Amino acid sequence: MNSRERPAFLPAALVWAVAICSSIISSGGVNADEWPAWRGSGQRGFSPEKNLPAKWSQKGDNLLWKNDVGARSAPVAWDGRIYVLHLTGKEDTWQEEVVCLDGESGKILWRYAFNIFLTDIPSTRVGWSNPCVDPETGNVIVHGVQGVLVCLDKAGKKVWRHSLTEEFGRISGYGGRTHTPMVDEDRVVISFLNAAWGNQGRGSHRYLALNKLTGKVVWWSAPGGAPLDTTYSMPSVAVVDGVRLLVVGCADGNIYGLKSRTGEKVWTFRLSKRGLNASVVVHNGLAYACHSEESQFNTDPKQPVMGRVVCFRVSGSGDITKANEVWREDGLTAGYSSPAADDKYLYVGANSANIHCFDLKTGKEAWVHNVGTVLKASPVVGDGKLYVGEVSGHFSILQLGDKKASTLSREKFALEDGRPMEINGSACIARGKVYFCTSKHIYCIGKAGAGAGAAPFPWPVSELAAKDGAKASHLQILPAETVLRPGESRSFKAMLFDSSGRLIGECKPDWSTARLDAKVDAEGKLTAAKGRSFQGGMLAASYAGLKGAARVRVVPRLPLKIDFENSSLGPAPGGWISASPVKFKVVDLDGNKALKKLSDKPKFILARMYFGVPLQQGYTMQVDMMGTEEKFQLPDMGFFVSRYRFDLLGNSGRVRIVSWSPMPRIEKKIRFKWDPKVWYTAKMTVARSERKATIRAKVWKRGTAEPAGWTLEVEDSTPNQAGAPGLYAYSAGSTDKKIGGEIFYDNIIVTANK
Repeated sequence: MNSRERPAFLPAALVWAVAICSSIISSGGVNADEWPAWRGSGQRGFSPEKNLPAKWSQKGDNLLWKNDVGARSAPVAWDGRIYVLHLTGKEDTWQEEVVCLDGESGKILWRYAFNIFLTDIPSTRVGWSNPCVDPETGNVIVHGVQGVLVCLDKAGKKVWRHSLTEEFGRISGYGGRTHTPMVDEDRVVISFLNAAWGNQGRGSHRYLALNKLTGKVVWWSAPGGAPLDTTYSMPSVAVVDGVRLLVVGCADGNIYGLKSRTGEKVWTFRLSKRGLNASVVVHNGLAYACHSEESQFNTDPKQPVMGRVVCFRVSGSGDITKANEVWREDGLTAGYSSPAADDKYLYVGANSANIHCFDLKTGKEAWVHNVGTVLKASPVVGDGKLYVGEVSGHFSILQLGDKKASTLSREKFALEDGRPMEINGSACIARGKVYFCTSKHIYCIGKAGAGAGAAPFPWPVSELAAKDGAKASHLQILPAETVLRPGESRSFKAMLFDSSGRLIGECKPDWSTARLDAKVDAEGKLTAAKGRSFQGGMLAASYAGLKGAARVRVVPRLPLKIDFENSSLGPAPGGWISASPVKFKVVDLDGNKALKKLSDKPKFILARMYFGVPLQQGYTMQVDMMGTEEKFQLPDMGFFVSRYRFDLLGNSGRVRIVSWSPMPRIEKKIRFKWDPKVWYTAKMTVARSERKATIRAKVWKRGTAEPAGWTLEVEDSTPNQAGAPGLYAYSAGSTDKKIGGEIFYDNIIVTANK
C-alpha cells in the first residue's frame, strides 16, 4: 500500500490532546467553543465565545503558533484538534491531504493523503471544500476535487471511502467548486452534479445522504431543475413545525427545503438565474441568502440589477417565493462569501470586499465597511468582532457596532516576489482562539491563557420517532443504492416515515424488480442471476399504497470481454456510469455492433464513462478504437486503467499516458499519427507495488501482429491505489452547427494481472 495514502503518525511524545466532556450535549447541543463544520456549531458563522483577540501581528503579538500548512479552504476544530484539507507535494507527487494538528501547539498529529485524478481542476484549486467533524464519533469527513469522499477516525484511519466520480458519475468542472460535506443525526450529506445511469442518467444537482458509520446510501434527492453552474453552497439544518429540514442552495438558482431524513422536497424559494454558491443562514425560523447574478422577480424586469440579499420564512410548502419573503436588498453582489449572523445583525461579504451589516428583522442597512479588494472567504463573528481574510492577502479584525465598524487589526500577507498571498477560506473560532489559513500557512491567534468555557450551542432538535398511530407517507428502501456481482445477494429493509419525516418503523412490503435479472424473496433479500451481463435496474417495494425503490448495479468480475454483439442497439449496457444515450449508443457498423461516442452536441464534447468498480487489484485493458475526421478535425480517444489514461490524440498526432491531465502530474507522450476510419487496438497495463506503479501502453493497427515491446512506459512514485476501467472521448470540432469527429469502441478486454 502506498504510504502516502495512509495516515502518517508522529512520535507519541509530540501528540497532545485535551480531554473534553461528551461531544454531544444531552439537550441536543454542541459545545459552543468547538467549530466542527465550515460555518461553525450554530451554522451561521457565529461563536458566543468571549475574550477573543482584538489585534495581532505576524511578528508575535497574540500569535500563538504558525505552521507551514497552507490551504485555500477553512480549518475546522474539534476536541482540541484542528483539521485542514490542502494540496501537498510537488508536481509528480502532488496529492490532496487531510492534516490533523494539535490546537494548542500547532504540532502535526497525523496526515492522510490521496491522489488527484479524473478531474479538470488545476492545482491552484485543490482543497476547495472544507472538512467537517461528526461531533458524536469525532470522525472527520472530507470531499476532494477528484470526488474522493472519505471518513477518517480520530487516529486518521479510514472508516469508509467512496469515489463519487467512478461510482456515481460525479461531474467535475475546471473552476474547483467542490461541495463541503455536513453531518446531521446519523447521516453525512454531500451534493454534486452527476450523470450516472438509469433515472440518474440525465445530469442534475443531486444530494446524497450516507450512513455516517458505514457509508451506505440512505437517500438521493434531486430537487431542482437543470444545473446552471457548478456550485458549493452547503445545507443548513432547521426544524419547522416539527419537520426536520435541510435548507439547500441549488445549482439551478433556487433554494429548497428537503426533509433531512428522507430527502423529500417540501418547498421552493426562487432566487437567482445562475447557481448559488453562498450558503443559506437559518436563524429563528428565517432564512438569509445572497447571490451576485441576475435575480428572479426583479423589481423592474426591463432594468434588472445584479445581486440580491433576501430574508424569507422557511415554513410552508410548494412555491413559497412570494408569500414568504420578509425583506430584500437588490443590487448587492455577494455571490461567493456566505453571510454570518449574530442575534441582531446579518453580515454580508460583497464580491468587492465590502462588509454590509443589516438588521436581521427589518433588513435596514446599518453600515458598510471595506476589508480589501476581492472577497471569497466568509466572515465569522464572535465577541463583538468580525474576522475575515480576502484574496489580496489581507486579514482583518473589525470591531462591530450598531452604526459603524472600525478596523482593529489588518495584516498583509505577501509571497517572496511581492504578489499577494491569497486568503480564500474562512476563519474558525475554538477555545478562545482564532484559526485561519493563507495559501502558505495556518495561523493560530489569541490571548495567552485563553481556553474552553462557552456554554453549549443548541443544535436543531426534532423528534425522531413518529407518534403511535401516525399515518405513513413515505417508504424508504435501505440501502438506496448498491453494487452486486453476478450470483451475489444483498438484504434490503423498508422503512416507513410520517409526513413530518419521523420514523414509524420497518415494514414488510411487496418486493419486485425492474430491468434486473434477479430474484427477491419476501424478506427483501435480492440475488443477482449468475452470468456475465452488466445490469442497472431497480428493486421496487410497495406497501399500503406507498412505493419506494433502490438502485442496483450488477457488475461482472474480471475477466471481462465486451464485444456488444449481445447488446441491443441503442443505449450502452445497463449500469454503465456517465454513458447516457446523448453521449454513447450501441450501433450497427458494417454488420458488427460497436459503441459509438456521439458528436452532435457540443455540450457533451468531452465524455468520461466507467463500466466497472474501483478495483484495488492491478489489471490490463485492451480496446479497439476508430475515429472519423470532420472538417479537418480528428477526435481524441482513449481509456482508463487504475485512473491512468491512455490517449490517442488526433489533431496533435500523439499518444500519451497521463494522470490528472490539467497539470499533468504524470505524463509521457510520443508522436503517433493515426488515420481516420481505421481501427486500432490499444492496450495498457498498470503493475503496482507498495511504493510505485509502472504503467505501460501500446497501440497497433487492428488485424496486424501485436508489437512485442511497449509504445510507452512510465513510473509513478505516487501511484493510484485503485480505479475503475472506463472510456474517454473528446469530439474535437463539435459545435452547434456541425458535428465533430466520431469515435467507435469495440472488443473491450479487461484481465487481472498475474
